[in-house]
Amino acid sequence: MTEKEYGKLVSDLSPKSPIYKDCALAFLVGGLICTLGQALLNFYASLGLDKTDAATAECMTLIALSALFTGLSLYDNLAKHAGAGTLVPITGFANAVAAPAVEFKTEGFILGVGAKMFTIAGPVIVYGVSASVVYGFIYWMTTIF
Repeated sequence: MTEKEYGKLVSDLSPKSPIYKDCALAFLVGGLICTLGQALLNFYASLGLDKTDAATAECMTLIALSALFTGLSLYDNLAKHAGAGTLVPITGFANAVAAPAVEFKTEGFILGVGAKMFTIAGPVIVYGVSASVVYGFIYWMTTIF
């Protein structure tokens, strides 16, 4: 059997993805997460926090909820149905940090939780910080001259 024949066989036997349903669920769940974020922002602003403090409190709440739901295995269950809709940056990133920590907690706090916590999110942090340093340096150089 050639590689091309094998590829055709695999594609014929693989279940077809309901792309329109998946996209609709991702859009709906992502939109609901963003709506929750806006509701939290409005709530914290109504408590008298200024715009910056309200946004900080909203981000902290979304991160805490995402980590909590990941620890309770609710986030994974939601992601099974919502797919990419759960990858809204702040909640998806919190899930990417919390999920390996939960998975490897049996190996202890140092070698399990501490060492594995950033296996997924670590490269994002490293390259994000590195890119911001490079862009900051370029910006600084262009403003001097």
